[in-house]
Amino acid sequence: MTAIGITSTAFPSTTAAPTRLRLTTRGRRVVAFLAALPAIVALGVALVVGGSSALASRDAGSPAGSFQTMTVTAGESLWSIAQEVAPQADPRDVVDAIVRLNALDGVAVSAGQRLAIPLEYAQGR
Repeated sequence: MTAIGITSTAFPSTTAAPTRLRLTTRGRRVVAFLAALPAIVALGVALVVGGSSALASRDAGSPAGSFQTMTVTAGESLWSIAQEVAPQADPRDVVDAIVRLNALDGVAVSAGQRLAIPLEYAQGR
């Protein structure tokens, strides 16, 4: 008897071509986010650490408690206050010092507002 070679297609060959990885739009976004995550964390840490040191050094030239407070009366402006408290100094410098000490957004003040005046200029009031 002779052996008959039987081939079967029931079991496919294991040498199939590898499939390519396909990313969906959502998958691409996840990969991009994960790639950017270290930069985001580093930026956040830099803002927190750098921001607090910038605030701490903002008024490093004047020690704490070296100011006198005053209340703005009707009709007063920062310019008139600067001229009143330090007539010998340049009003622009005095206004700038008051704005920085009080962390004001601009130069507008309103009646009844409490302002801190740097002690070096507060001698005139």
